[in-house]
Amino acid sequence: MEKRNYKIVIDAPASKVWKVLWDKDTYTDWTGVFCEGSYVKSDFTEGGRAHFLTPSGEGMYSVVDTNRENQVMSFRHIGMLKNGEEMPLDDQTRSWSGAMETYNLSEKDGKTTLEVELDITEEHATYFDGAFPKGLTRVKELAES
Repeated sequence: MEKRNYKIVIDAPASKVWKVLWDKDTYTDWTGVFCEGSYVKSDFTEGGRAHFLTPSGEGMYSVVDTNRENQVMSFRHIGMLKNGEEMPLDDQTRSWSGAMETYNLSEKDGKTTLEVELDITEEHATYFDGAFPKGLTRVKELAES
């Protein structure tokens, strides 16, 4: 596993950036750069589940590790979903199960720095290095509008 960091400064308060990140409609908008029509099923309660899904019901399930509103949201990724159902771990998912994805927001003078840190496998590094900056740019556009 490798750690990757992506950062962007947004001319909006942390509360607005937070809403863009986790509100149902805006989540689907900004994550469209990863997969058009993707969505999340979760109440974002610490210790609860988050299902990150494609329109066909495929995706990944995770545990909400931390939720400090307007500050930090982190997920511990566990395994894969098929038809919206959690699948048992296999050799492939065991290679990344436990990977973390953390969103840190810090506000100063009305601007918010959004920093995302992810654990990723080497085979996915190029993909995320291309997609994550696009996703964060879309978060910025939505929060600043």
